[in-house]
Amino acid sequence: MIKIVILYASMTGNTEEIAEIIGTYLEKQNVKIERYQIGYDKLESTILDDADGMMIGTYTDGDGDIPFEAEDLYDDLAAWNLTDRPVGLFGSCDSWYDSYGGAIDTFANIVKECGAKLPVSNLKIELSPEAEDIKKCHQFASDFMYYVNKKTKDM
Repeated sequence: MIKIVILYASMTGNTEEIAEIIGTYLEKQNVKIERYQIGYDKLESTILDDADGMMIGTYTDGDGDIPFEAEDLYDDLAAWNLTDRPVGLFGSCDSWYDSYGGAIDTFANIVKECGAKLPVSNLKIELSPEAEDIKKCHQFASDFMYYVNKKTKDM
């Protein structure tokens, strides 16, 4: 069974809701999901030992900053074995700010530097997910799994 680890940081609950939508969708596709809340759950690189991929969800703080609770994860990712690991990035964003979803882009940069593969475009949802956004979450998850399934078959 394919296993995906979902890490998320959420202040208002919007990014947590997106993580739940994605995770529930994947579980219905017979994917094993492990969810961890950044800043609350203990996060060590060993959570990826038997994972086929990882998703990171975050909100953006202030002027495009990563949230304070995600700073340790951001700093620690360089020590995690992300080489060739599929990573998908998502989060709740607010178009009121100049940097729309800047924290998502910042995480994308660090995971790429660590050698991860980003097989899907970053998913940015305006605030709380609406009905149309749920479809986007499902498509994001489906596209990500297409890559993961293809990669696992090629191994």
